[in-house]
Amino acid sequence: MSAREVLLYPDRRLKEVARPAQAGDVEAVSADLVDTMEALGHCVGLAAPQLGELVRVVVVDVSAHPKAGDHNGRLLLVNPTVVATQGSELGREGCLSIPDLTANVRRAEAITVEHAGGTLESAGFEARCLQHEIDHLDGILFLDRVASLVDDVFRRKTYSGGGRGGAPRSRSAS
Repeated sequence: MSAREVLLYPDRRLKEVARPAQAGDVEAVSADLVDTMEALGHCVGLAAPQLGELVRVVVVDVSAHPKAGDHNGRLLLVNPTVVATQGSELGREGCLSIPDLTANVRRAEAITVEHAGGTLESAGFEARCLQHEIDHLDGILFLDRVASLVDDVFRRKTYSGGGRGGAPRSRSAS
């Protein structure tokens, strides 16, 4: 398996609802998600639709992020669904598929997720990342969740190395 291109908005596949993953989907897609995330270096989560695979698989790993707090390590979730939420907080989000923007997005502070491997409790930054990636499975982008496109959306600052860097990205709108 290998690192793959991340689709960029307005690629229409990013707005499609992913189908439930079957056993045959999981191995290759999971490996590509992990390889792509590792190749990017600064990525905390990725969903299969961002690689053009319309199946319900996500990977999240906030362990190296300064906002991590308590976390569950690297999570590879197949057919995840948020089944319970607690609290609400506004926080800044970005997305590899919309690399030039960030936005203030309201999310649950803590969540319970059911997935093919069981049930998971998550809170804080990890819960935010999980909600963001699970949204991708339903064709929802973080910009769809902002209260005001005028007040809550911002141009992303470039990283200290000059530019945003990262793995190749696809600009196709197929």
